[in-house]
Amino acid sequence: MSNKDTGHSNGAYTGSEVSLDIPTNTLYHTSRDCIIEGEEEPAKSSGGCLDCLRSTCSNIFRKKTLYKRFPILVWLPQYKKDYIFGDIVAGISVALTVIPQALAYAGIAGLDLQYGLYACFLGCFIYIFIGSSKDVPIGPTAISALLSFQIAGGSWQMATLLTFLTGIIEILMGVFRLGFLIDFVSGPVGAGFTSAVSLIIFSSQMKDFLGIQTSGNTFLQVWISIINDIHNISWPDFVLGLICITVLLSLRALASCSVGPKEGKSSGQQLLTGIMWTIGTARNALLVCSTAGLGYWLSISGKEDLVRTVGFVPKGMPTFQPPPFHMDAVVNETTGEILQDAQSFWDMVSTLGSGLIVVPLIALLETMAVVQAFADGKPTDATQELIASGVCNVANSFVQGLRSNGGVARGAILNASGVRTQLSNLYTSVIVIIALLYLTPCFYYIPKAALAAIIIAAVIFMVQFRVIKPMWHSKKTDLIPGLGAFFACLVLPLQLGILVGIGINVVFILYQAARPKLRIETLATTSGLRYLMLTPDRCLIFPSMEFVRKVINKQGVKSTLPVVIDCTHIYGADFTAAKVISTMVTDFALREQPLFFYNLQPRVAQVFEGLNKDLVVIYDINTLHAKLAEKTAL
Repeated sequence: MSNKDTGHSNGAYTGSEVSLDIPTNTLYHTSRDCIIEGEEEPAKSSGGCLDCLRSTCSNIFRKKTLYKRFPILVWLPQYKKDYIFGDIVAGISVALTVIPQALAYAGIAGLDLQYGLYACFLGCFIYIFIGSSKDVPIGPTAISALLSFQIAGGSWQMATLLTFLTGIIEILMGVFRLGFLIDFVSGPVGAGFTSAVSLIIFSSQMKDFLGIQTSGNTFLQVWISIINDIHNISWPDFVLGLICITVLLSLRALASCSVGPKEGKSSGQQLLTGIMWTIGTARNALLVCSTAGLGYWLSISGKEDLVRTVGFVPKGMPTFQPPPFHMDAVVNETTGEILQDAQSFWDMVSTLGSGLIVVPLIALLETMAVVQAFADGKPTDATQELIASGVCNVANSFVQGLRSNGGVARGAILNASGVRTQLSNLYTSVIVIIALLYLTPCFYYIPKAALAAIIIAAVIFMVQFRVIKPMWHSKKTDLIPGLGAFFACLVLPLQLGILVGIGINVVFILYQAARPKLRIETLATTSGLRYLMLTPDRCLIFPSMEFVRKVINKQGVKSTLPVVIDCTHIYGADFTAAKVISTMVTDFALREQPLFFYNLQPRVAQVFEGLNKDLVVIYDINTLHAKLAEKTAL
């Protein structure tokens, strides 16, 4: 305890600084003395449900709502001819990146390569109409592909159903405005999750990078299988992979190079800088083309076994059909052995499990990271992005596409390419369709080591080790949920690992709610009467009440002075709090020790007085001093 002057009481303090609307009589014993009156609502008619339905329908079809849910109605009428070039360049740049990435990400998901491309055209096209950000390129990402593999197990039927159901869930989350759920994934947990994902993806590519056989879903399982089969390493694949990674990292650095001064470049310097940026941005496409040429040369030279290639990729567009809602049994026609049991819809949903909740949350985190990174201070709409992502994925499921959402790397390419509107997604879609129709025979010769190098060169930058130092200097305890999520994701399946990280965060939040800080001060009135001032720093709810009661009772018994509870920071309370306060008021009354509540908000007082109407609430410091003098005199 201390005698520190806080302004509550000393000779110089003459009035209250409370900003609440207080009743005329600043001392009252029931909250009925302080009732905030509002306008009376008109009585509802007997057709309340019908009126509610009409109101909902009219709200849905309001012009403002339509413009919000279909952003194309806002930007298309303002579209200018000057925007065309920027959108075309941005769309082509993203297409040159997304095609090789989609092939590689399909491998991460354990699917045939065409399923990655199937996710890159229909969703992009739909996003033009309902997407809220010009910088979001819809397509598969490394994280979504890895989640699909761990949840769907490499089955295209399960992966497609996952795309469909998570899309439906995203739409429902948007309709019910549940975008706030991503607030429960803190920065440390997100950093730990992303870092673990990058290491798992890196590990999953060792089979193609080293030319060995691996198995397992978690980080530890994969590395155990790598160590067991490392003696079968394919040196040509390994050397080719190393060369590809070196080239990719060099071209990545080239993209950020600039010739001449930052300002006032000559036309030649601008041209050279633009060429370097273009080469660096299209590095994945250039690598795929050059290594495919190498694979073709090895094939016609009779050395096709020197490096492993991806093999046959079906040509043409996918069949437009509903996602599979059941799976037939797969039987070996020769032996009659059942290779895969039949599964009903509910069996498939049970297999997907918690992934149906985790995948939409992680997808929203990825997409909003892109939106907020390039928002330039403009407001962002997580609800609209949820709806847009959901609709795009539902559509993708009808063409057997992978899970898709916005990717940070491709978003950066869009922004750097000078994208002007969402129409850039149209040009990306067209180029992907052209690739599906005419270029898939060329994909046969792409070395697997080259695709593995593309993924490795991308994910090594996802390890967020730079956040450790500032987190250590800022708040060391934040490292606990971050490291917890990191190690949990390495040991457990990802959907469980991220839940462990979120669970640790929730425990921290609950602990803070259960242990509010109470400032304890011994103060004096203007006439010299001493009293004890206790100030909780937050609202009173059931986890914290037993702790608060013990502290207040302990201090009250210890000092025997009148006790004043400063309720300035108590903006809410529940039944448990009211019950404890009632018991505490009774205890103080039995000890004949004065207990006052200072600056208690009327709505909180109503909660407390539901169980005990004897509490004394005061809103003015002078009245408090007078009441203390009166009780002391008695």
